[in-house]
Amino acid sequence: VQVVESGGGLVQPGGSLRLSCVASGFTLDHYVIGWFRQAPGKEREGVSCISSSDGSTYYQDSLKGRFTISRDNAKNTVYLQMNSLKPEDTAVYYCAIRNGFGLILLRSEYDYWGPGTQVTVSS
Repeated sequence: VQVVESGGGLVQPGGSLRLSCVASGFTLDHYVIGWFRQAPGKEREGVSCISSSDGSTYYQDSLKGRFTISRDNAKNTVYLQMNSLKPEDTAVYYCAIRNGFGLILLRSEYDYWGPGTQVTVSS
């Protein structure tokens, strides 16, 4: 299984970025793809996740309205659109795959992880 994130970079406060996650090498019938982030000195936290079966989504409450997760099953790609970015959004963003149905943002529930992509919000 390969999971690869892209799209990170340096952006000014108030700006936007779209992260992409491409997953390959697996044949799970039902799975969830999640985005997590880890800022320096902090625990990795869940951002959002999406179901492969029906496209249902789940967000960390504090990020609702600014972040949007979406998918393109034909491309095995999940996107995270991040708007109105703040300095506190600075972190390494990880994509991960969970085998199963539940929309859960617990790190321990995910089986496969990408290496992460750095997002820095700074003027």
